[in-house]
Amino acid sequence: MPEEAAPRRRRAPAMSLEDRREALVQATIPLLLVHGANVTTNQIAKAADVAEGTVFRAFKDKQELLGCALKSAMEPDTEIGLIDRIPATDPIEQRLIGGVRAVTGYLDRMWSLMSALRDTGFDPHDGEGHKQERKGPPEGMLQVMGRIAGLFEPDAERLRVEPELAARLLMGIVFTNRMQQQGFGEGVAEPEQLVELFLHGTIRNGGDK
Repeated sequence: MPEEAAPRRRRAPAMSLEDRREALVQATIPLLLVHGANVTTNQIAKAADVAEGTVFRAFKDKQELLGCALKSAMEPDTEIGLIDRIPATDPIEQRLIGGVRAVTGYLDRMWSLMSALRDTGFDPHDGEGHKQERKGPPEGMLQVMGRIAGLFEPDAERLRVEPELAARLLMGIVFTNRMQQQGFGEGVAEPEQLVELFLHGTIRNGGDK
């Protein structure tokens, strides 16, 4: 009985240029946290499981790839998803604790990444694509701020200020709380403590001890 021919291995379809760029960007982000701007295109190619030449077919140079990776890392999709899943029926304290946790994770990721890049000499404003940068907070942070304001909305009638202002004030405290080793001290408040202080102040009421 003739031996059956082994089935031919079907080659995976080639990625589009857009998909290839996205795959390289996602492979680059975790390497930036470790190596900063000193990451090599060879390391990126190995992480993405492609030949090094593929990097330069997708991007004109490493600077462009690093800029795209930084922009992608600053997208707050994960944090917005976490905030959006907080039930509006939860008590306001619980809603805000969940929001603060999400924002804290976003800030820690951003600041770790920017610190690694800055320490290795990367300037995100280099290159033609950054000459018309918008002023003010990053778009991603504005999106997060809007979601935090939404956490205040179910209790809007109880607030002394509009939800948008309450969110901005809370975020100001969150930012300062994470600024360690920059003249703001070493200790940080946990989300539960921070929300308690924000909603009820730092002075104990009546006989509270």
